[in-house]
Amino acid sequence: MKYLQFYLLGILIVASGCDVLNQDPQTAIAEEDAIRNEKSAEAALNGLYGQLQSGDYYGDNILIISDIASDISQSVGTWDFYREIDTYNTVPGNLENRNLWSEAYATVNHANNIISQVPELENVPQESKDQIIGEAYFIRALAYFDLTRTYGGVSGVAGTMGVPIVTEPSRAIGENSYPSRSSIEESYTQVENDLKEAESRLSGFSNPNWASEAAAKALRSRLYLYTKDYGLAEQYATDVIDNYNFSLVEDFQDIFYSENTSEAIFELAFNTTDPSSIRSWYFPSSRGGRGDIALHTDFVEKVKSRPQDERGDLIGFDANIGVYYPSKYQKTGADDNIQILRLAEMYLNRAEARVRKQPVDLSGALADLNEIRNRAGLQDTAGTGVDTAQEILRAIELERGIEFFEEGHRWYNLVRTGRAQDVLSNIDRENSEPVSLDNAGRLVFPIPSRDIDANENLQQNEAYR
Repeated sequence: MKYLQFYLLGILIVASGCDVLNQDPQTAIAEEDAIRNEKSAEAALNGLYGQLQSGDYYGDNILIISDIASDISQSVGTWDFYREIDTYNTVPGNLENRNLWSEAYATVNHANNIISQVPELENVPQESKDQIIGEAYFIRALAYFDLTRTYGGVSGVAGTMGVPIVTEPSRAIGENSYPSRSSIEESYTQVENDLKEAESRLSGFSNPNWASEAAAKALRSRLYLYTKDYGLAEQYATDVIDNYNFSLVEDFQDIFYSENTSEAIFELAFNTTDPSSIRSWYFPSSRGGRGDIALHTDFVEKVKSRPQDERGDLIGFDANIGVYYPSKYQKTGADDNIQILRLAEMYLNRAEARVRKQPVDLSGALADLNEIRNRAGLQDTAGTGVDTAQEILRAIELERGIEFFEEGHRWYNLVRTGRAQDVLSNIDRENSEPVSLDNAGRLVFPIPSRDIDANENLQQNEAYR
């Protein structure tokens, strides 16, 4: 059994069931009584951000999973659940895979609760309602986006089915408690519709620790690369770049060593009483971590081969065990903020969209690519043999990998571009033979076995049956 806990205004609501998609309330008060005024609605919204902060979600898990499934990081410790993912041997019972699925759906259910109850509140200004509901729509969109790209895939590239779409809060077992999977297209449409709702209710941008109109547009830019709507991907990236006063931070390290910089669009806030655990997974024991995850040596050598690249300064080396590790999230109090959306991605999204759309805009794509290279201390790509559309796409892929290591991008970008099996071949590891992603069915992750067992309408992805 999995117990999902929701704290709304200090009231514990325990939803107990055999899987996260059908929850049978057993104790305490009913959820419909929990949000009863503006103060409790704000408390519920804070709790929703708490779902994102969980170590099972953006606190570390989804960032680690994306990097170890790619050619960025590897599992070098004793945590076999990450080792399975790293070596493409994930089973439906894998704990970390199950934790990601469960926490993402817990986030969806929490958002559903806010979206369904806040509109009915009396004596609350409509502006306040719109802000709370808009943020809930954005977070639900993010959760469904992560669920779809992890367990559903990308239409025409990976996977054959989307994920179950649940838009009402789960409070009791009933005829709607056993949802089947939607199509991949329907799943991404749900993300888009939620982002449209968020955008219509939110206004401008004020603080990257909270969902905003700018964050909704930034996530739409990312989404449209997955759905191959390249004109829209370019449009929304341009909107974010031009209209919200964001700017690239001059010193790359400041993105992580400072907080809420001019580059941050959506940044999860942590503190010493509410820490993240990603530092512990990467930092070696000699630096106060557990050191289960290390960087691939080949990746480090790729970065270090460009000595002017300032991003290489955020790679450490532990001489005791001979492994490299990232140091973007390095505070000893584990109170580093986690980056989810930042301006550099908008430039790379626009660069890629300009190459893939019709008509192509190669000069515009190179200009965007060079914005990211120049900030990192590198020269323009002019004269380096990067001229054709295919060469520019490979250059963008390279910069994405280096720009966003330890931020959970690499696996998803390789899958959506159809490059995963080509790139993830014969990947050297520190503690085993090289590994390759040979089975195309494993471009998506398995639905957790507990949920498959509990819901006869839930089909497993083919490679894991």
